[in-house]
Amino acid sequence: MRTAICDLFGIEHPVIQGGMAWLGTAELVSAVSNGGGLGIIGAGNAPPGWGREQIRAARERTDKPFGVNIMLMSPFVEEVIEVILEEGVPIVTTGGGNPGVYISRLKQAGIKVMPVVSSVALAKRLERSGADAIVAEGLESGGHIGETTTMALVPQVVDSVAVPVVAAGGIGDGRGLAAALSLGAQGVQLGTRFVCAEECIAHAKFKERLLQARDRATVVTGYSMGHPVRCLENKMTRQFSAMEKAGASVEELERFGEGKLQLGVLEGDMEGGSLMAGQIAGLIKEVKPAAAIIREIVAEAEAIIARLSYSGVIHG
Repeated sequence: MRTAICDLFGIEHPVIQGGMAWLGTAELVSAVSNGGGLGIIGAGNAPPGWGREQIRAARERTDKPFGVNIMLMSPFVEEVIEVILEEGVPIVTTGGGNPGVYISRLKQAGIKVMPVVSSVALAKRLERSGADAIVAEGLESGGHIGETTTMALVPQVVDSVAVPVVAAGGIGDGRGLAAALSLGAQGVQLGTRFVCAEECIAHAKFKERLLQARDRATVVTGYSMGHPVRCLENKMTRQFSAMEKAGASVEELERFGEGKLQLGVLEGDMEGGSLMAGQIAGLIKEVKPAAAIIREIVAEAEAIIARLSYSGVIHG
């Protein structure tokens, strides 16, 4: 299945791994890229040295294209960009803000830039700044979220920009890919589904919690900070919500949340840690290799499109 996004990035399938902080490591990134998708190193809030190590480790494991996600709320943004430039990374995605001030610098180095956005206004602005593609991410996604659903956001972004659009948020199988293509997107970005890839270094307890998740397993906290985040509900999210309702300051909330993501997804503290995951968690039923996940998603989407065309729902 080839689309404009495949041609842009030199990949076989229009499936992109989200920039998963602490989990988007060389192991998963290379497996996704070797499986025909686009693996993305999740720089998150990690120091730049960690990112450099991951880039080099990924290059040892794959000769396929891969990229790096820059979390714009990280204190190391400038240093991470320097590493990306020095290491000659060909593709960059961004999240958690407006990357406009950095795009020209990245483009001058020949890097393709694909920001993640949650609004039409930001998509249009970043296209004017030189973005090569846009990820339109709905509030169903895990981690930092916007205010609009994927179903509503994607077609509006598609209608507003000329560059390829990738759909993200609430997508975990071939039905999601087929739906995204019908909305005008050129591909999909998945995060939560790839947590349950064999190659993902997420703690086994986190993977098991995802396998047990149901449709209402996630909650959103952080509205009072202006940076809402979707996670699996646990003791930590309930404490965070209680602090928000009690009027805790942004500084107090930031101190409480510090280190919680690593505690949950890497160290396996299922109650005290932050378990970032999207609403698609309820669809995940097994752990399997990243390449198998990609193959199944693409095959299912192609079968759905063929069935709809054959039945007369789609005429072509």
